[in-house]
Amino acid sequence: MVLLLGGLLARPEWAVAAGTESDFLDDLPVVLSASRLSQPVSEAPAAVTVIDQAMIRASGFRDIPELLRLVPGFSVAYTGDNTWTAGYHGLADAYSRRFQVLVDGRSIYSPHYGTVYWTDLPLTIDDIERIEVVRGPNAAIHGANAFVAVINIITKTAAQVPGEYISLQAGEQAMRGLTVRHGGGDGGVRYRVSASAQQRDRFEKNIVGEGFDDGSYFEASKTYFVNGRLDWQLSPDSDVMVQFGLSQGDWKAGSRQPASARSTLQPIEQDSRALYLQLAYHKVESERREWRVQAYHTQNRFDADAVASLGGPVVVDQYLSQSRSNIELQVNEQWAPSLRAVWGGEVRQETVKSPQNYNSGETLSGELARAFGNLEWRAHERLLLQGGAMLEHHYFTGTDISPRVAANFTLVPGHVIRLGVSRAYRSPTFFEEEGNQVYLRDTGALADVFTVPSDGLKPERILSREIGYVGYWRPARLELDIRLFKDKIDDFIGQQKADYAPDPGSIISGNEFQYQNLGSVRSHGGELQLRWQPTAALDVSAHYARVYLRADTSRQNYNVDIPQSAPRNNWGLLASYRLGGGWETSLGVWRTDAVIWLTEGDITRAYTRADARLARRWKWQGRDVEAAVVGQNLGDDYEEFRSTNIFSRRVYGSLSLAW
Repeated sequence: MVLLLGGLLARPEWAVAAGTESDFLDDLPVVLSASRLSQPVSEAPAAVTVIDQAMIRASGFRDIPELLRLVPGFSVAYTGDNTWTAGYHGLADAYSRRFQVLVDGRSIYSPHYGTVYWTDLPLTIDDIERIEVVRGPNAAIHGANAFVAVINIITKTAAQVPGEYISLQAGEQAMRGLTVRHGGGDGGVRYRVSASAQQRDRFEKNIVGEGFDDGSYFEASKTYFVNGRLDWQLSPDSDVMVQFGLSQGDWKAGSRQPASARSTLQPIEQDSRALYLQLAYHKVESERREWRVQAYHTQNRFDADAVASLGGPVVVDQYLSQSRSNIELQVNEQWAPSLRAVWGGEVRQETVKSPQNYNSGETLSGELARAFGNLEWRAHERLLLQGGAMLEHHYFTGTDISPRVAANFTLVPGHVIRLGVSRAYRSPTFFEEEGNQVYLRDTGALADVFTVPSDGLKPERILSREIGYVGYWRPARLELDIRLFKDKIDDFIGQQKADYAPDPGSIISGNEFQYQNLGSVRSHGGELQLRWQPTAALDVSAHYARVYLRADTSRQNYNVDIPQSAPRNNWGLLASYRLGGGWETSLGVWRTDAVIWLTEGDITRAYTRADARLARRWKWQGRDVEAAVVGQNLGDDYEEFRSTNIFSRRVYGSLSLAW
């Protein structure tokens, strides 16, 4: 395939029409997430998808994780208990444990489960500038959780959103949303403050014949948050950024039966709270050197109590508190016209406390340290070489090094072949390593044990090899990205029945689970994405992925389920058109084959989802106004994650004003 592309693009008539290389690079998106160096996507050492504001608006999505539907190879689902999950090339369960997710460089995945609590993230979709998704391991740059992908959410600076802004949404399934924002300041000091209230009833409530005797199933959330950002230009060569955020959620989930009749051990009401504080200082020392130091602290807390039936009344205490404190240094240097580098390090502390999940009232904590470096060398006008590594010491698994090398070869200006090899590690989460999930009777006696601590886990290891192509046809304004990959994961971490013997006469079931290193997983396949903007009015993005998985583990159900944990075929299309007079319309279609969500999930059938949006923008008394109506899932109902999660057709309207 690569040779065929090379032969076609090397034809003289292609080269004549191509123009200069700088002409093409000026039109390609510039990204930061792949190497921490500013570079066009054609020069990145890994495949990158950029979700910009135009795509976000055209999609009509109001929940941030749904934007991952725009990325090839991703599966997205709302799981239950007001939680989202996502998978990239399979291996997905209720917790997205194999991604690094960042907001302005701040890591937001949970040290407890490794998941991302999207629902209580103190961030509105209206404040997102763009999202960069690195498709493939990137631990050499972002550390252990950058195991299969990196999702980097970049928010708008204070200078980008001066003045006032109000956005309202209302629609079916009790959807309600309100966001207000104020941006102010002048000269070298700018700030913005946003506040939002969001309400969702995600699925159909009446599910008959699925184990809910009263035919009632419920997923509803109310989340309130405020966040702020200050950008202070101290001098022409230095600046400070400060951010904060607070959120509180009132969530309801599960069957609405009385406690005496429920068999589930999950609480039906949850209270969530989250906060973060982030500070960054940036200094440009010269044309050849600049550096940035940032520190942040995050906290998440969930609290829920319930009484369920497990051979008698059982107290369910779902209290969970977790925190992360981090300080990081990054230095960018231009050593020569053809040679530049980035290096730095960080130190982090993570804590978790959950009496039910760890059978202890103690706070668990761990510290990790990292050092990284990445070098970019333009060895020839057609050849760009990059290499780097992350040295990391983790509190559970000790010291590991994650290297990566890549070569980008320009066939003709605007058409680049990329070859890359990388090694990455994923350290176990607190729950995987030390989880001891227990349930107590109302008398305080032990009712049952669900999980027991591991015997000491090794980190998961992945060896990833890829061939990529990035092309841009300037006259047609068409960007094309093709990636072929082959990955091997060793020391895969999964649940296994524990060798646990309860005391004689105990009522404990003896059906306990433990996380163990179970074996290896292999995957290979290909993915394609394109962006076509033939006219100023029409914008089309499309993607396709095909994935094959094979598992060789000590647990037979994983060997059966893992190959089906990624849809064999997955594609999407988003097209928007400006009609004139301020009117615009868009259509999104997403198709996924059947998939098995591991452990807590079910087999979900293949589905096709179609969304449509019609909007108009105009001026009214000096205000920029936009009104829109969005129809979601205009075809048949489909299932998400569980067979009871029925996503039906629904419509909502939105109105926004800015001045």
